[in-house]
Amino acid sequence: MIKQLAYIIYISCILMFYGCNGRTGQFTVSGVVTGAEDQMIYFENVGLSEVLLLDSAKLNGTGKFIFKEKIPEYPEFYRLRMNGQYINLAIDSAESITITADYTTFATSYQVEGSLVCSALKEITLAQLDANQAIHRLRKDFEAGVMPDSIYRIQTLAAIETYRDTARRYIYSRPMSPEAYFALFQQIDGMLFFDPYDKEDSRAYGAVATSYNHLYPESPRSKHLYNLALQALKVIRSQRDINLDNIDVKEIDFMDVALPNLRGDTIKLTEMAKGKVVILNFTSYQAEWSDELNQLLHKADSTYRGRNFGIYQISLDSDVHLWKNVAANLPWTCVRDPQTVYSQAAAIYNVKQLPALFLLNSKGLLVKRIDNLDTLIADIGNVF
Repeated sequence: MIKQLAYIIYISCILMFYGCNGRTGQFTVSGVVTGAEDQMIYFENVGLSEVLLLDSAKLNGTGKFIFKEKIPEYPEFYRLRMNGQYINLAIDSAESITITADYTTFATSYQVEGSLVCSALKEITLAQLDANQAIHRLRKDFEAGVMPDSIYRIQTLAAIETYRDTARRYIYSRPMSPEAYFALFQQIDGMLFFDPYDKEDSRAYGAVATSYNHLYPESPRSKHLYNLALQALKVIRSQRDINLDNIDVKEIDFMDVALPNLRGDTIKLTEMAKGKVVILNFTSYQAEWSDELNQLLHKADSTYRGRNFGIYQISLDSDVHLWKNVAANLPWTCVRDPQTVYSQAAAIYNVKQLPALFLLNSKGLLVKRIDNLDTLIADIGNVF
């Protein structure tokens, strides 16, 4: 009863705060980075589909910096970047956040003041980094032949579960918070720790999606997450014999992706694909199987041309010149994610390996994840 009362009070305070907050003014991120004279520090907004550079500064001998930006309309994520290292931040009000760090351990040993949310993000980030480092060590030993497959699998799952334990504390105790959202979408080697298409993990997505949809119904993040949770629920229901009769599932829009094409124009999946049956393809042109895959897509494009069919192909290649050379000769929509293997779009769709193909119907609903390329042409025809 005490816990329930505390939770109700907490929610009430949140609602009162956002009801009174006009979202005007600025927030400030300032601090000191020692041992970083003449080094550049960058302040970036980490959006749903892209990272935007907002400001930068060259540090002098004192190592001091300060960035000021307009308060976002909804809780939003930012980061400080130095020499390939990041400090993750979340902003939802007129906060003044102070960071103290050393250049050599910028991303791991910093101190944060002025934001409990940012302190939580630090704990989550460190747990994610620990899991990544542990798994990379295990993989190295396994590939060197000094660790048997059974031990490698057990210890890898244990490292993943250690992160998930940390994340669950935030996801289930404060599902409405930015740290819960952040914890939900952390990755390892470009893959989500929490699989939206797993029955157990889908509960975590549902908890955060419901809370965000309640507090910030017009936020693009809320809409995106809510759609993802419902899409995953629909897929789970179609694949497993579970009772979801009491859950209100409604028709929803696309899980949108917005990435640049060859001309640098941002192409949204919603705009390209609305009213069409679409193959969404995550690929790598430098892979050995790329030519064979594109030949199959050429066949699909030829077979269903003129029948409101389209292909939205996302390259995760790090070599931008290779991508441009190949994409210039393809007749469908070709975009590239500059985050490559760390693509947030790929993470949202839980891409575990390439190539990955998804079939969407004309309403934007994900109806099938294509696991067997031999049935691709027939699978497309079944959706018309």
